[in-house]
Amino acid sequence: MKDPDSSEKGRQIIEHSILLLDELGLESFTFKKLAARIGTTEATIYRYFESKHMLLSYLVSWYWSWLEYRLVFATHNIQPAEARLKIAIGILAGKVERDINFVHVDEVALQRIVVAESAKVYLTKEVDDNNREGFFFSYKRFCKRVAAIISEINPEYQYPSSLVSTVAETAHYQKFFSLHLPSLTNISDSRNEQLEAFLTELVFKAIAK
Repeated sequence: MKDPDSSEKGRQIIEHSILLLDELGLESFTFKKLAARIGTTEATIYRYFESKHMLLSYLVSWYWSWLEYRLVFATHNIQPAEARLKIAIGILAGKVERDINFVHVDEVALQRIVVAESAKVYLTKEVDDNNREGFFFSYKRFCKRVAAIISEINPEYQYPSSLVSTVAETAHYQKFFSLHLPSLTNISDSRNEQLEAFLTELVFKAIAK
């Protein structure tokens, strides 16, 4: 489909799809509602995305690419691997702020969407086909980058990829639980440093030599 970043209309679709998904959730979100929000037609949106599942997949992929961009920037010229790993955990656990480099993307709202909806991208019957088509490349690339740091710290640790993907998903679930099912977590949404401390303890105890 047409790259939404290639036109003003495409960027407008991305901007308002994030706001509407954040407001309504995936189940209640429709292209008809999105078209009404931005004053265009459903046919125009279908030129970019063939379904709302494809739209959500695009947004989740964009989010992981953006996290990787932040990780690379934050760890540039940081020599100790332990320090780079702590930065990576902080990025996974941390609350985000608007990035002025991407004015059409509300990263704060997008993180809420990823926390609430991202599992729906790959918990489908089409997951294997989607994987072959590269839907999850940015997520896997981020995890591979962090797993490489873990292997640098402890080359004998056997499960770096498993640990990173577990921590990534745990970060989402703990954020979700803190907001909606607080009896399932000790993490308070108002104290984000708790989540970072929990994930840091989890990772460094697991990879200790």
